[in-house]
Amino acid sequence: MNLIWYALWFVVAVSLLVTVHEFGHFWVARRLGFKVLRFSVGFGKPLVRRVAGADRVEYVIAAIPLGGYVKLLDEREGPVAPEDLARSFTRRPPWQRIVVLLAGPCFNILFAVLLLWGMFWASGVTEVKPVVGDLAQGSIAARAGLRSGDEIRAINGSAVTGQRDVVFGLLDAMSSRGEAALAVRAADGAVHTVTLSVPDAAQRRRLTEPAELFRGLGFQFWAPPIPAVLGQVMPDGPAARAGLKAGDQIVAIEGAPVSDFREIVARISAHPGETLAITYRRGGVEQTARVAVAAEEAGAKRIGRIRVMQPQGITYPASMLSHTDLTPTAALGRAGGEAWSMTVLQARLFWRMLLGQVSLKNLSGPLAIAEFAGDSAQAGVASFMGFLVLISLSLGFLNLLPIPILDGGQIVFQLVEWLKGSPLSERAQAFGQQLGIALLILLMGVALFNDLARQFS
Repeated sequence: MNLIWYALWFVVAVSLLVTVHEFGHFWVARRLGFKVLRFSVGFGKPLVRRVAGADRVEYVIAAIPLGGYVKLLDEREGPVAPEDLARSFTRRPPWQRIVVLLAGPCFNILFAVLLLWGMFWASGVTEVKPVVGDLAQGSIAARAGLRSGDEIRAINGSAVTGQRDVVFGLLDAMSSRGEAALAVRAADGAVHTVTLSVPDAAQRRRLTEPAELFRGLGFQFWAPPIPAVLGQVMPDGPAARAGLKAGDQIVAIEGAPVSDFREIVARISAHPGETLAITYRRGGVEQTARVAVAAEEAGAKRIGRIRVMQPQGITYPASMLSHTDLTPTAALGRAGGEAWSMTVLQARLFWRMLLGQVSLKNLSGPLAIAEFAGDSAQAGVASFMGFLVLISLSLGFLNLLPIPILDGGQIVFQLVEWLKGSPLSERAQAFGQQLGIALLILLMGVALFNDLARQFS
């Protein structure tokens, strides 16, 4: 996957979601009688410009497609004609200003609900049953009594229907008290409870790092067998440099036979920084390549990577899938519920991140988001729409945070003015803006550091 592909879909996603956000501000401001001067998609030099309507609103598509803004009439920014003073932002009632500021994040959340609604209505909901597969000996899960073949039915009293519910439930439990009571049904039909307990706070925080939850607990979901055949081989990765290609069947690693792709992953992961002899079959002929395994930090451990992916087209048997077709009304209800649960979980995890209970490594910057955008676009329309749902909900939530430079911080300013009967002093507002900028730079710095650490690891 090349950088142009990632950049293209990153721009598409950001431009779309920022336009939705700013349209929320624009639409509500117009309905409440504010005077809108400009609605811009993007920043910088205007590429397309059109003036329309009785208010002569300027509609702009600008050169830098990584944002946008709505400019309202505001006497703090320059002289305002007497006949327009009543439509200036500062002259409107505080409740109206708050509604306009809320509209951007709310439109992002509404957009996510509408996308989910369309997906659920068109395709229904397919869940993969959360059946336990491999367990690591001596792990937290194994010591608690979890067994291969157990199906997880509930976590801490909340029913789960698919693997995603289990991921969210375990992440919520481990980042909180570190205890998850799993109601499970064994392969023989017997129902019992298994309690996963992680009393150590540092260990719980490590479990919240990317890709560490199941590795740390010591179990994986059951998955269908995967042939020991290479799917995509990343350009300039260790495998590609050694001459391996997509479609090669891996026969053995260091002379030990392999028959499943997961065996390849396990063997490679155990040898970071080493050079391994990998025997493969191509066109009926067996050959051996010496592959220098890359080392990557995963939590507290170093693991090996050769930058290959599993073959595509592996499907679950029908017995592992649960599909539900939804009416338009049921799909809308399900979409609203999904958006609400994801936003609430996001808020909990963010708060716990501030408290030090959730790893800061979960913050993703533009590089990671671009990768997610490109990968989801390659996977298909449904996958990219799912990506848009997650990012739109995140954009809505983050803009509601009480940071002065964001919508949430501006809402706090308006609430204070409403309660005290006069606006905050310019000095207080300026200090708030500077503090907000500093906080955003700090968050963006951590996110960018995480991006670069993933890229260079």
